[in-house]
Amino acid sequence: MIADSFGRVHDYLRISLTDNCNFRCFYCMPEEEYDFTPASRLMQTDEIVQLAKIFVGQGVKKIRLTGGEPLVRKDAAEIILALGQLPVELVITTNGTRIAEMLPTLLEAGIKTVNISLDTLQPEKFLLITRRDLFHQVRSNIELLLQHKLTVKINMVVMKGLNDEEIKDFIRWTKHHPIQIRFIEFMPFSGNKWTSNKMFSLDEILASIAKDFAYMPVKGEVHDTAKHFMIPGHEGSFAVISTMTAPFCSTCNRMRLTADGKLKNCLFSDGETDLLSALRNNEDILPLIQASIWAKKKELGGQLNTHFEKLDAAAIHNRSMITIGG
Repeated sequence: MIADSFGRVHDYLRISLTDNCNFRCFYCMPEEEYDFTPASRLMQTDEIVQLAKIFVGQGVKKIRLTGGEPLVRKDAAEIILALGQLPVELVITTNGTRIAEMLPTLLEAGIKTVNISLDTLQPEKFLLITRRDLFHQVRSNIELLLQHKLTVKINMVVMKGLNDEEIKDFIRWTKHHPIQIRFIEFMPFSGNKWTSNKMFSLDEILASIAKDFAYMPVKGEVHDTAKHFMIPGHEGSFAVISTMTAPFCSTCNRMRLTADGKLKNCLFSDGETDLLSALRNNEDILPLIQASIWAKKKELGGQLNTHFEKLDAAAIHNRSMITIGG
């Protein structure tokens, strides 16, 4: 087992395959001129598998592939198929643009759940947010996943004044589609110009939904990041990830491995452990992993220990979202 000093066992590993992306969402990749990590500094396929096997050997039961956009990596299929051989639940978070061409690989690797990042149901606003005219391609690929009976979760970052008025449209989508909408509170990261007045909170999300729908809470799993709800008569459901106003740190079981091989013990931690360099130097990796997780802070990386309205985002020491891997 990999445990921290608060007794939390960590059995869920998120692996970022790349910090590259074919979108340019401002809250994730703030600058068009962003410098991607050179290929030589990224974990290579065999290195990803080596590190994954070490974590699995210590009790990891679930691996999520993230990015950037994981499916833009040229050897993504090779990595996915290799990790699919491990005795874990393998899942992926993607922007959905490359699902059609990668679907055979996902199915062969045994992936049964796909999270799609989609912040709007309006093509014009999609172009505004992502700076790419690919809305209809993403929607088509979501339908393709549903046709193949995969579990689809839609990640929507709610931002006040930008897409909060679309919450009801996302809920209506669940009426006849077996999808789960995951409304995510806007979180501060390096360069994403976060301010508290852009954040739409858990209470505001639920109040918005309650105007048009009668919802019921649903009990989730022990380590859920989301608070789950259902609406009678709807095929799908919705959830809220309330990192800013009602965090779930007490049951956290997550570790993050960045595309350049750094282990982060929390999404908001200001420190990280270089596993890739140690691996390339033939050092023992396990003590580094154990020390990193043991040093994990009780809540939110020890940095967001104040009410969000008083939070100074500029004072937070962290990477941008795209270099962490979400």
